Amino acid sequence: MNLLSRFTNGTRFRDYNDFYNHFSLNVPDNFNYAYDVVDEYARLEPGKRALVWCDDAGDERTFTFGDIKRLSDKAANFFLSCGMNKGDTVLVILQRRYEYWITLMALSKIGAVAIPATHMLMKKDLVYRMEKAGAKMVVAVNEDELCDNILKAMKEAPCVRCAATIGKREGFIDFTEEVEKQSEVLDVPYRAERTADDYLLIYFTSGTTGMPKMVTLPQRYTLGHIVTARYWLNCMDDGLHFTLAETGWAKASWGKLFGQWLCGSAIFVYDFHGKFDPAALMEHVSRYKITTFCAPPTVYRFMIKSDMSKYDLSSVKYMMTAGEALNPEIYRQIRMKTGHPIYEGFGQTETTVVCGTFSEFMEIRPGSMGRPSPLYYVQLLNNEGKPVEQGETGEICIRLRDKQNGLFVGYYHDPALTETVMYDGYYHLGDLAYCDSDGYYWFVGRKDDIIKSSGYRIGPFEVESALMEHPAVLECAITGVPDTEGVRGQLVKATIILAPGYEPSEALVKELQNHVKKTTAPYKYPRVVEFVKELPKTISGKIRRVQIRKDDQNKY
Repeated sequence: MNLLSRFTNGTRFRDYNDFYNHFSLNVPDNFNYAYDVVDEYARLEPGKRALVWCDDAGDERTFTFGDIKRLSDKAANFFLSCGMNKGDTVLVILQRRYEYWITLMALSKIGAVAIPATHMLMKKDLVYRMEKAGAKMVVAVNEDELCDNILKAMKEAPCVRCAATIGKREGFIDFTEEVEKQSEVLDVPYRAERTADDYLLIYFTSGTTGMPKMVTLPQRYTLGHIVTARYWLNCMDDGLHFTLAETGWAKASWGKLFGQWLCGSAIFVYDFHGKFDPAALMEHVSRYKITTFCAPPTVYRFMIKSDMSKYDLSSVKYMMTAGEALNPEIYRQIRMKTGHPIYEGFGQTETTVVCGTFSEFMEIRPGSMGRPSPLYYVQLLNNEGKPVEQGETGEICIRLRDKQNGLFVGYYHDPALTETVMYDGYYHLGDLAYCDSDGYYWFVGRKDDIIKSSGYRIGPFEVESALMEHPAVLECAITGVPDTEGVRGQLVKATIILAPGYEPSEALVKELQNHVKKTTAPYKYPRVVEFVKELPKTISGKIRRVQIRKDDQNKY
């Protein structure tokens, strides 16, 4: 049993055009995810599997919807006892601990707003988030460095009243012990007062430029993930979905909670620590019989460099990817080794899936983002705000509607910043793409990353994809540097991490340049090549091309 029929006008469509033109959501005015999804499953089918959790120490637990309801009611009473109420913001740093799902549902039930964050934040990062969001409380995993940083940050952020952690630690409330003490009966006025427009989540974007922004997501946003989970991730009733994401990032909302439970699928969580191990990942996929799997292209890259033949991945019905554009070579090798294609999706922290390869209606075009979700009217606009012609590059924009499902409502308490991206009737995503004659969208790059050379506009992704096909390249970033001769404006530069077994040389530079010339348009090849040991990245792992450009200012 799933709850899709309660919130949609149906789940079966003849083809993509039927899906795009006729799919719609039914959003009750008083919708609240915790009450209307989790508690409803607990009422109708309390023994239905909701969450399968395990860690790298060998511990495992399975939670039913009845369990999640009971525990979230107790946790809601705990938060009330700490003085949390409707509209209060709570910083949630729980990595992949199962308490994350209980905490989010508990906060939803009292109308408080969760701010998921990563455990990698340092003191200054914590102070910034606490003060910017006016956080009243912190709930965190019990780790020495993180907890020390939280206590230090709280001294500079008096808005935070208290902090809790999993287990006992000086200066923190014992979340586990205190929740266990609470009543299983939850009675709050908010339950009757709730609306679909109440704030549910605030995400701080990782910020490849500038300071992180506070993306505000309402309760209605969660129903937008029906398209994400049912039509792109292919989550199935009584299946087991595995998205490899830490809960501090918005990808966890895409693949580890909202849409999956609406589809009736249980969520699989592998709580690992330390360096990512592709062998351990595939062992868990095999052991727990994962049915649908989603990971960023980097993870697939690690998988194909391992011996995939050792693992029985036959339970997996669909594989998906998002977070960065998929290199066609990775797609080819995964399909060759598993028999599965990889379905791409595209979106942002501010959205649900905007474009996707919806397998029920579409063939895969490797490297394409797919076609637009029926939740959005997508338009590619030029710098003058006019639609571009077919095949021309433009900024991806979403036409704004009243009470747009699946879209953020703005940046928290910052209307001026919101107006920099929401204007002239559109939300401007800042990403560039082009659309082919069949309606498929192809990612070009971030607007700020475009290189202008000899009158050409060159997006970094196509050149990076070409380089990634060469066995010598482990990772790379394409940026523009000034042409000191003043002929081309900018030159294409490749910053490359070499794969094991390769060493920098002039001969390798020529080989890589010729490889790009043969793989893509000759004018796109990198005239400047630099070999490095690491690339600057955001805390979420995205390459900071802006930092590479900044570092290059004094070199060229």
